[in-house]
Amino acid sequence: MNQQAKGKIENSLTVLLVSDLEQSKSYYQNALGCEVTEWWAVRDDFASDVRPNKDTWNTYAYAKTHDILDALYEEFRANGAFIVNEPQISEHDWGLWKEFSIKDPDGYVIGFGSGLIK
Repeated sequence: MNQQAKGKIENSLTVLLVSDLEQSKSYYQNALGCEVTEWWAVRDDFASDVRPNKDTWNTYAYAKTHDILDALYEEFRANGAFIVNEPQISEHDWGLWKEFSIKDPDGYVIGFGSGLIK
């Protein structure tokens, strides 16, 4: 049997066009606690192209446990993050899910979620 090697994604990144680079860097560092080390491209004419998704997330992050999710929410709230949806639990046939979402200065919505023990 021929076993083909499988690729594995270790990390990913989301590219968001922003209208004010310094404001966005400050928000992601200070309100969300992100490590901001570099920016891929800076172009003055991109500000008019900022178009967040409507009625859905622009990106989504999974927390390993609901305790980590709760700690993230409390940290974001304490740091002045723009909360879009408070933490909510939803029930599915595969189990319980807890999530909340925040918004950045350009209106991009980031969802955060974690499974719960039923």
